[in-house]
Amino acid sequence: MAKRSKAAYMISAVALQYDLHPQTLRLYEREGLLKPSRSDGNTRLYTEEDLERLEVILKLTRELGVNLAGVEIILNMREKMEEMQRQIAQFVVSLNEEFVQHPRPQAPAGNSLVPVSRNFGAVQVTPTGARGKKKQA
Repeated sequence: MAKRSKAAYMISAVALQYDLHPQTLRLYEREGLLKPSRSDGNTRLYTEEDLERLEVILKLTRELGVNLAGVEIILNMREKMEEMQRQIAQFVVSLNEEFVQHPRPQAPAGNSLVPVSRNFGAVQVTPTGARGKKKQA
């Protein structure tokens, strides 16, 4: 299987596309907000993921007035939340597998104060950003 190369953009193209001075992109890199890869000639190369991150940075700074220290905190919190969501999704998958492999025994109906259904269904996790419409009763 051939390794696919990702599209990468030079700093001048990114600066032009986002109406930034190249020094601003260099500043974001120095501050640790962006981490472009480098070519053999040490040219900064920005991937689609870098551009998505840059768009978040620009939205925070331009539209919401957040300073660079605040941007760093917000980006770090986003990364932590995404990691926690991945861990929760993995946990839910393992729980579902456990329910399938080891079903709980049915308790006799006469021993319960309140009737309890032992039919456990699969748990579903909705990815971040996916919002379902609420059904009206």
